[in-house]
Amino acid sequence: MENFFIKGSEETPTVSLNADTGIMEISESSYPEYTNEIYNPLLEWMEEYMMEPNRKVTFNFRLDYFNTSTSFRFQQIINLLNDYFLNKNGQVVVNWFYQDGDIDMQENGEDYAKDAKMPFNLVVL
Repeated sequence: MENFFIKGSEETPTVSLNADTGIMEISESSYPEYTNEIYNPLLEWMEEYMMEPNRKVTFNFRLDYFNTSTSFRFQQIINLLNDYFLNKNGQVVVNWFYQDGDIDMQENGEDYAKDAKMPFNLVVL
């Protein structure tokens, strides 16, 4: 399986999904008007990767800002990771990075962590 990479722009995040290591990351900012172009291929890649049980997945969220439509996509990613963890014995860890003092990003991470069944770390930078 090929790795998946999208170089970010002003409104779109950098996405790096590594099939060899299982390390997946979304970074920078995500506030595109339409999220389909970025997140549909990302979710499709993840679904294919997770067809095989028992894989390790470390998913890193390293964002400084995201909009409402992106937050829906993040929930889809977390739901997919939860399902893999619970039903396919995936070894999943999520890391939500935020800058010290960034209350909004901290609270967003806390909200996502409430829905998580797999290990979900809030990491202060």
